Order: sequence, then C-alpha cells, then structure tokens
Amino acid sequence: MIKGEKGLIFNIQRYSIHDGPGIRTIVFLQGCPLHCPWCCNPESQGPVTPLTWIKNGQKETITKWYSVSEVMAEVEKDDLFYRNSGGGLTLSGGECLVQADFCANLLHEAHKLGINTAIETTGAVPLREVKKVLPYVDHALFDLKIMNPLRARQVIGEDINTVKTSFETFLHTPTIQVTPRIPLIPGYTTKPKNLEQIADYATSLGLKEVHILPFHQYGSQKYEYLNRHYTMADTPLLTNEEVQNIHDYFESRKIKAIVSGLE
Repeated sequence: MIKGEKGLIFNIQRYSIHDGPGIRTIVFLQGCPLHCPWCCNPESQGPVTPLTWIKNGQKETITKWYSVSEVMAEVEKDDLFYRNSGGGLTLSGGECLVQADFCANLLHEAHKLGINTAIETTGAVPLREVKKVLPYVDHALFDLKIMNPLRARQVIGEDINTVKTSFETFLHTPTIQVTPRIPLIPGYTTKPKNLEQIADYATSLGLKEVHILPFHQYGSQKYEYLNRHYTMADTPLLTNEEVQNIHDYFESRKIKAIVSGLE
C-alpha cells in the first residue's frame, strides 16, 4: 500500500461554517498526542488505532479506515457549495498531523480539484510532519493553549517549543493564511499570566489578530460512552463579562480579538 493511502477517521461532517471560510466538509482524523482535560473529541486521543465505545448499551465501532479516494468521493459531493461560498475541505481531529502522510495526500487531491483546504492543528508534532502538508494548505487554524513549558507538559502533554516551531513554520509560509485561536478554558488558558504570555508571543511575531473560543461542554457525553471521567463537568462556563474582559485585554495590546465558536 502507498504510504498515507489510508487513514483512520472517526467522523466526516458536512455543511460546517465554523472551521475555515465558507461552507466546508470537516474530516476528523483519529489520534492525538495530547490529553487536554477539556477535549470535546476525547475519542480521538491517543494512538491511531481503531476504537469502540458503549452507547445506549450497545458497543459501537466509531473509527473507520478510509482511502484517499473514498474520502474525496464524500468531499466532492458538496463541490457546488464550496465554489459558491469559498468553502472547501478542513482536516481536524484529534491532531490531524499525527497522520501527516494521509493528510498530505488528501490535501493534494483537493488542490488538484481546485478545492480550498484548511487544517485545524495544535502543531504538537515533529517539524518533519508539518512540512509534509505545507504545499497543500490554504488555511491553518492553529490553537495556542498553555504557554508555560512545565505546565503545558504536565496538564496536556504539550512541548511548547515544538508548538512554537510548528506555528512559526506555518506563519512564515506565504501561501498559508494562519488563524491563531485561543480556547478559553477556565483555570487553564484564561489565567492572566497565560493570556499575557500569549499576547507577548503574538506581539513578538507581529500578529494583529487572534480568535478566542469560549469554553463549552459539547463533548461531555462522549466521556461516558468511553467510560472515562470528565474532569470539567463542574467547571462553569465563562460569563459574557469574562469573555468581554479577555477580548478587551487583547485589544488593549493592539491585537484584534474575534470571539468565535458560540453559534
């Protein structure tokens, strides 16, 4: 089999309008090196391996191996919507770049068909994996989470230096539009010192805009299906005032802050 010809996927979602420009099809790839306690796709965490869960008393296989051609057959169904809206294909996860060869093949096929491409990533993978997709990515939606190296390692298993290297590689690729995103997680990413570190980092790179994504609990039921404890169950959602204060902080640092993910 050709390297990257097949990938393990746990969902293909059509008609999305929040994960890149226009109307998009999102392909969710299995596997993620991180273990964020707020993850809304906990089924994606861990190695790239088939997974089952128990839902309504029934055991379900929730992952499936797809070939590039099988995925593209699904994606092409909405080609008209992409062309009318400026949309296209978005790869997500998990961390889609854990399956970088498969991602590169999918994105390359999309480009050959004139379909716009995007990825959602944390950049928590070696640079060699990032480089595989660079020629075929139009938009990179990049999450910046915990900036303190020790805390990032302890809480989510992230090497912040790896993340910064990935982020700056995307940023310095002129064909890619990069959207820095900050998930606002109470007690974690919303700590004033962390927000200050993100703003400092953004300023050092000359960034003028970030997207802030308020915490939600949309994926909480999945933890029950996986027989895992959801540690964020009692975490209150941010108030409008708290979100506004974070928005205003970035604005005070001359960084435009766009609140998204609430619709």
